[in-house]
Parts: sequence; structure tokens; C-alpha cells
Amino acid sequence: MTNLTPAPTTRKGGNVFAIASGKGGVGKTWFAVTLSHALADLGQRTLLFDGDFGLANVDIQLGLMPKCDLSGVVGGNLTLNQAVQPFDEGNFDIIPGRSGSNALNHIPANQVQHLGNDLAVLAASYDRVIVDLGAGIDRPTRQLTTKAGTCLVVTADEPTAMTDAYAFIKTMAKERPGLDLRIVVNQSDSIRDGERTYNTLRRACEGFLGISPPLAGVIRWDKRVRDTIKAQQPLLTHAPTCAAARDVVSIANSLLSPY
Repeated sequence: MTNLTPAPTTRKGGNVFAIASGKGGVGKTWFAVTLSHALADLGQRTLLFDGDFGLANVDIQLGLMPKCDLSGVVGGNLTLNQAVQPFDEGNFDIIPGRSGSNALNHIPANQVQHLGNDLAVLAASYDRVIVDLGAGIDRPTRQLTTKAGTCLVVTADEPTAMTDAYAFIKTMAKERPGLDLRIVVNQSDSIRDGERTYNTLRRACEGFLGISPPLAGVIRWDKRVRDTIKAQQPLLTHAPTCAAARDVVSIANSLLSPY
């Protein structure tokens, strides 16, 4: 893995990007994995942290069987740094969770706080850290979001996804004013349709919250996404020129702009 000096940051958690969604099923984890891969391909030393404590599945999507995971950290048997696993095919590192682990399902607030603090320290060793949050707006999700400098809220062109994305934005705008919230529209029929979805959500945020989260990008629906998820393979390895792959790479490039 390329050993780069971490980029300077001008705000709290400036190199940490939380990936959120108001509901499941909009491709949040797939996006977190693919974005991490794209950033690594762009020369960034990247860490992907699986922060979905109840339904962790980064390792499942990539067909991995990690020797260590967050349950060992929560159980006091590992430090967070010791739970880091290299994903050589994507040239980035992963801290995997454990789906269904009782130790993670009911993790107390103080342990989430400790994990977040340890992650902030570990982030100094990387150029970019991607945190795959749990869907929804429960307490652990909100706690981890506060450790990020930027939060990318993934939604789709359906009423429930947009309503729940708005609920997440509303909650975080209240709990952490000034958080850099950006919107990603996934599974869109076209760039134009995705922009229409974004504009609908943006108008709601402007009208009721007085904020205007920018569009981070639109990801077009692509059959190869489903195929690679089923095959537990990374999209950027097996279909790097498909529409969805190009869209994620575009978002990755935008995140490397000065902030």
C-alpha cells in the first residue's frame, strides 16, 4: 500500500467520511466499499471502518473471512489498530464488524465513544477514512457521525428513501450544526433523474431546515453492481469501466479537492 503523508485538515475529522442512509437497501455499504477502493486507486492510503454494529457486512460483500474484528476490540482483547485487516485486491485496509454479534448489537454509549476516539487517533495514519454507518438514526450511528468531518447521505429515487434521508439530515443538522452534509443519489436511471431526486430533497432541506446540502454525485443503476455483489467481488476490479464504477470514481475525485 502506498505510504503517503496524510493530507492536512482544517476541521475536526477532516479526513474522515461517514457514509449514512436513512434506511437500508439503498446501497450504502456497497458505496462505502467501492468509494474506499476508488480512493485507494487514486493513491490515497485508505481505511474502511465497518460501523454498522448490528448488521455489519463489509466482509461479506467482499467474500472475506477476517481473523479479527470489532467484537474483539469491544471485548477488550484487541486494540483498534490490531483489528485492521489489509484488503490486498483493493489496496485498502478494513476494520470489519461482526454481523449479529451480541457484543456489538447492544454496545453501550461509552464504548462507542471510546471507539470513535480511537478511530480519530488511527485516522492520522491514513489519508482518508471511510466509516460505513448503520442505517437509520440510532444512537451509535449518531455518535460515530460526530467523529467525521464530512457525511455522505446515500438515498434513492423512492419516497421512503428520501423521507428517511431527510430525517437523518434533520437530526444531524440539529445535533451537529456545521457538519459537512452531502447527498449521494444511488441506483438512478440517469444522471438527470438523479439530479431531480437531489433537487427534491434539497428543496425540503432548504424549506424546513434552512440548509442546502450539496450534491456529492449521482450513481447510475448498473446490472454489474448486482452481479459483483452476488459474486462477492469488488466492482472496480471486475467492471472498472461500467457506468456505476465511473460515477463512484468521479465522487472520489471530488472528495480529494481542497476542503
